[in-house]
Amino acid sequence: MDGQELLAERFEGQRGQLRGVAFRLLGSLSDADDAVQETWLRLSRSDADGIENLTAWLRTVVSRICLDMLRSAASRHEEAAGDELPDQTRESGGEGVPEDEVVLADSVGRALLVVLDTLGPAERVAFVLHDLFAVPFTEIAPIVERTPVTTKKLASRARHKVRGTPRVAAPELAEHRRVVEAFLAAARSGDLAALLTVLAPDVVRTADLSALPAGRAAEIRGARAVAEETVLLRRNARYAQAALVDGTVGVVVAPRGHLRLALRVTVEAGRVAAYEVIADRVRLRTLEVAVLAGAPGAE
Repeated sequence: MDGQELLAERFEGQRGQLRGVAFRLLGSLSDADDAVQETWLRLSRSDADGIENLTAWLRTVVSRICLDMLRSAASRHEEAAGDELPDQTRESGGEGVPEDEVVLADSVGRALLVVLDTLGPAERVAFVLHDLFAVPFTEIAPIVERTPVTTKKLASRARHKVRGTPRVAAPELAEHRRVVEAFLAAARSGDLAALLTVLAPDVVRTADLSALPAGRAAEIRGARAVAEETVLLRRNARYAQAALVDGTVGVVVAPRGHLRLALRVTVEAGRVAAYEVIADRVRLRTLEVAVLAGAPGAE
């Protein structure tokens, strides 16, 4: 085996971790794979004999590539900020998302990906590398072109956004979470009986019309009607996760890790008393989404 083949073999041993770092930084599996491939190209053109710690070198390079991609994306977003973008909330809940991306998004946590999408590029890199991969701030600082102290502040600010601030006491939050997760479990399985158990008899579902198939009412009432619609539209539940939405337990629906729908849920007496489906782009941007304790990325 020659030197290049040995180097390729060592790189392949690192590919999984590099892909995981890049996916958390970019929120897109295809972009992550592009960043990993570019990392290999840079390694193949480098003097590998002079690299003391290949793992750290590769992580630094892929992080810098991702940071450049994030900055480029942010710049394009600013340029297009005044344009009317096509509404994607009518898509069929993300059908067509590659299965490995679905699995990876689930393992990372969809709520976390939604929150990471709101962070600035440097904040995102500092938080992901330190909080999710335990990289010291002294190693992150050169990547984001800050001092270690400033880098620590970036990660702290990002951590506060990720965790959010609950607006109810811990026992009430835990009870609401139990109910919402029971609702999601029943929705995913299409279990009508379980839905009827978790929904209050006089439950009210309201929704932005852009969240619904044509002809569906913006408001429906009663456990039976709400449960039957939930079963009919359960494909969305595959991309859903309980999250902190405006300080209380709600739901985010995020195929590819990008927020498409959010549910504000009202829980009373151990059941879902009402929920609102938000799909309007402007309204989605005003929501404060955070990760519930114990979910991926929360600690």
